[in-house]
Amino acid sequence: MNVKNLFNPRNILIPIGVGIALAIPLIFNTSQYVMLLMTTVLLYAILASAWNIIGGMAGQLDLAAAAYLGLGAFTTGTLLIRWNITPWVGMILGGLVATALAMLIGFPLFGFKVKELWYALSSSALVVVMQSLFMMWNEVGGPTEKYLPIGTSPWYSLRFNNYMPYYYIMLIILVVVLLVNRWIRYSKLGYSLLALGEDEDAVEVLGVNSQSSKLKALAIYAFICGVVGGIFASIYGYVHPAFFDTSMSMEIAILGIVGGMGFIYGPALAAIVMVSFREVLRASLGSQLAGLYLAVYAIILIVVALYQPRGIAPLVERGMKKAQTYFVELTRGRRADIKSH
Repeated sequence: MNVKNLFNPRNILIPIGVGIALAIPLIFNTSQYVMLLMTTVLLYAILASAWNIIGGMAGQLDLAAAAYLGLGAFTTGTLLIRWNITPWVGMILGGLVATALAMLIGFPLFGFKVKELWYALSSSALVVVMQSLFMMWNEVGGPTEKYLPIGTSPWYSLRFNNYMPYYYIMLIILVVVLLVNRWIRYSKLGYSLLALGEDEDAVEVLGVNSQSSKLKALAIYAFICGVVGGIFASIYGYVHPAFFDTSMSMEIAILGIVGGMGFIYGPALAAIVMVSFREVLRASLGSQLAGLYLAVYAIILIVVALYQPRGIAPLVERGMKKAQTYFVELTRGRRADIKSH
């Protein structure tokens, strides 16, 4: 194998990341808090990676992730509660329902070329509208929690007595979403989205249908959020309009931006670092001074924005490339010493 390929950053990071992810439940299986924490981290990594398709590549500041997540959760939960339909089916249907809502909203917005701040406000308003709608819709939502039945088979009802199965399910979905990101990034759609994110008017002059490309990205993003919403409901064991959380949507967008817009693994990396750090701060500082962890979290985000505006993914890549160059030169030096002897 070529020495340069052997020390390629991606060839090193991927096996290390997979190995650590697979080993975490074996190490922390006795601590349900740690397992829930890591499952939550994977949840945010999935959502941030999905956001990367519409936000990072297409350049649309979407703040509606919680709307699609909540809709997927309510679809899955309602099907299980009323008709005993397994969440494995419910989450797919939830993804499709979320996609339908996204198309209903995205078609006129992209058709009228609503973008940047106005698109962000419109998508954020969708979360508030959905929360109000389900709060008043007592048959499905309402102000009180609607609990999911446990059932006789944990795998049928997707209700387990520990968080390990949820962790591995989330890990599999994250891998799939990262592969989807990679496929889109190097496809014709991906190149169109990246170009649209830079200069939409110039790209349209070249014959690219901006509305169609952005709708495709929005559909994929909404479907992933809807599917994950079904698992989200299963983890917590109930559905409630509070799932339509504007602050969650904003945090997902922040993770996508901090991770590196358009980078395949950047948003997931930001979620792993930032969400883990946030939860550690909450556990350590929350009992001493409520809300202090949020201030520390905000300061970190400001520092990243000031000193690493393109996100942490480029910083990681530069570090890995320096390490790659070092090891390649070291290996070549050793080979030269051997030949000289």
